[in-house]
Amino acid sequence: MGRTQQLVTIFTPSHADAAFTNAQQLTVKEIVVRLPAERFRVAMFSGKQPDPRIAVRPNTLLIPAGPHGNTRRFLTRLLVSRPDVYFYPRFGPVDNIFFSLRSKLRLKTAVVTHVVMIMNESTAKITGRSIREADAVFANSRYVAETVRDIFGVEAGTIHNGIDRRFFFPREESYRQGPLVVLYAGSFQLRKRVELIIQQAARHPQVQFRLAGSGETEQDCRALAQQLNCRNIEFLGHLTPMELGNEMRKSDVFLFPSILEGHPQVLGQASACGLPSIAMNLYRPDYVLNGESGFLVESDAELAEKLELLLRDADLRHSMSRAAALHALKFDWDRIALQWQEVFEAVTAKR
Repeated sequence: MGRTQQLVTIFTPSHADAAFTNAQQLTVKEIVVRLPAERFRVAMFSGKQPDPRIAVRPNTLLIPAGPHGNTRRFLTRLLVSRPDVYFYPRFGPVDNIFFSLRSKLRLKTAVVTHVVMIMNESTAKITGRSIREADAVFANSRYVAETVRDIFGVEAGTIHNGIDRRFFFPREESYRQGPLVVLYAGSFQLRKRVELIIQQAARHPQVQFRLAGSGETEQDCRALAQQLNCRNIEFLGHLTPMELGNEMRKSDVFLFPSILEGHPQVLGQASACGLPSIAMNLYRPDYVLNGESGFLVESDAELAEKLELLLRDADLRHSMSRAAALHALKFDWDRIALQWQEVFEAVTAKR
């Protein structure tokens, strides 16, 4: 049997659990689900409730994850199997021990790294080893790839995070009835600057502002909303992907004032729902076409200006909505998974 017909074995220190919903865990799950089982064997962590699509996937080893002993169980399986690919290393003890063992035992396992944060002096210290040890490095946006090259001198390719069409798709009707709605979705952290959205809510009392997420600054944001007498704000708490997609289809503008990101997947999800976005241009997100499907702004003043423009110009909102939904088709998960399949086959062929 030729090499190209052999089963490719992939180990990833990611979790198959349905409850794990951060962008990195979701990314790996969506890729694994779409890898042809007759071509790829995959091993990953799992608790009691794995994603049902992964639970029934043939050629999938789910390594039990519990409160203790995960590193030992994972590395034991890895050393016995000697996989072709170690995919999506992060910066935990599993990764560091594997890198050391790979060097000492001269394992031929290829490392494929996906960088999801902008590289600078601080982040380089966290993720540096996963980049330096990798046989192939990819970033989740063109700008993140640029920062990898600038800091490490490594030419990283770009493979975006995909969009789950089960949950994120445009509403059927072009025009939504009722008062205008501005949506935010994300964690409540200092870098997210949710307080700016509350300030805009105070400026536009006739518009509904809905805030999805939770976190350390939520109580301060609630206090600010009360202080500014904002009766047009609703705090939604944490939402499932299905709930978030529904909220996006009931909204008119997605407002995202965060100043520190890699390539926020929520902007792609908003675009897929036909929702024009306003975000900061600091991290140059590929999910938004500036001036076509939304606005990438350079200052807080411009953020406020573009929000006011979208709220008063229905024709602009609708044209950007159509452009956003069309642009989002480029980030379909089936297309993205095919790119990863080609990467795994290429690095395996070089071993």
